[in-house]
Amino acid sequence: MLGGVCAGLGRQCDMDPVIFRIVLAVLSATGGLGLIFYGFTWLFVPYDDEEENEVRKLLTGRVDGQALAAVLFALVGCGVFLTMLGNSTALTFSVIVSLLLAGAGYWSKQRGTPDPDPLAAQAVADAPPEAQAPPVAASYPSWWRDPIVKDGTHVGSTGYLWGPGETRGRDISAAVNIARGATARQDIRTGHGPKPRGPRWIGGWVFLLALLAGGLGTTVTWEDRTLAASVQTGLACALVVFGMGMALSAFLGRTGAGSVFLALVTAGLLAGAAAIPSNITTDWTRTEWRPGKTADVAARYEVGTGVGTLDLTRVDLGKGQTLSTSVEVGAGKVKVVVPPDVTVRLDVQVGFGDIQLPGEGKEDVDVAPDKSDRLTLPPAKGSGNGGTITLDLEVGLGQAEVARAAA
Repeated sequence: MLGGVCAGLGRQCDMDPVIFRIVLAVLSATGGLGLIFYGFTWLFVPYDDEEENEVRKLLTGRVDGQALAAVLFALVGCGVFLTMLGNSTALTFSVIVSLLLAGAGYWSKQRGTPDPDPLAAQAVADAPPEAQAPPVAASYPSWWRDPIVKDGTHVGSTGYLWGPGETRGRDISAAVNIARGATARQDIRTGHGPKPRGPRWIGGWVFLLALLAGGLGTTVTWEDRTLAASVQTGLACALVVFGMGMALSAFLGRTGAGSVFLALVTAGLLAGAAAIPSNITTDWTRTEWRPGKTADVAARYEVGTGVGTLDLTRVDLGKGQTLSTSVEVGAGKVKVVVPPDVTVRLDVQVGFGDIQLPGEGKEDVDVAPDKSDRLTLPPAKGSGNGGTITLDLEVGLGQAEVARAAA
């Protein structure tokens, strides 16, 4: 109904196109695979009455509404798919439905295929090839696509492989006259001039408007939103401008391949922005917590972006007593100072950064992705035996440090 993709699939597989439309709509809503398949099929498979697909038209600069719509379908589908990578249930459902649809289409296509007759197939293989007339000699490269049958008739139209669209309507007698020199070659070229192209100014304006929209969207949400939400808002506004510009270019001008490339880059950045931890804020803060007794220790401490220091040296834990707390930092550093006489059960996770433990020097920095450690730190030598502190530290981007106070 939009690009004829489902109708073509239904004709090829001998199935009702409504089946493909419903399934692709479901796959589009549950993971974006339907939009990806529809967009790329629309781009790479030509129409039934044409020989060039939309990708070839884009590469040759002939940008129209069909190609732009197909690109937008593929872009939106890729963006939805990348944001759903963490949802294994939706991805599993999409893959299963896709396999079922592919299997149903293959079975429907095979059931209508008659069994080949081995005798007829052998007779066709043994038959000599049909003789064809030699090509007409000419002083310029041949444009013929279809052969001339031996009785003098021509199969199809004039058979031009490329050239102006008006030449497809010529009959065989006119083409033969051209080959014999009745009409000069330069007359053929000058008779149909190249189709004028639209203006190129719209591509630059689209790029400038996309920059302004991205900057405005990020600025408006910078103060009251997290870093991930602010960046995603700006990139989404820029992508909307690129999409509207490519749609308008079908009527006002040509954006060119540069705008399509920038739209792809923007969509990739938008998908990558989804990986930014959601607790990273846009303002850098320094926070210090110094509880004086066990009852003052909170179960959880949080810092969006900045440095968070939890000093537990004033907490007095007797032998056999336990204390549990956790600290989460989106981007920055978390430092926990523990008394020398306590046992520390540590569970630390750093998305990208470093982990510092007691006894390690400041120069012992090992930055790496997905760092985690789970261990038990005994009390310092000669400090006695106090209680047990359970620490759960989580840092999205930065450093997690655990230090002991001096005895």
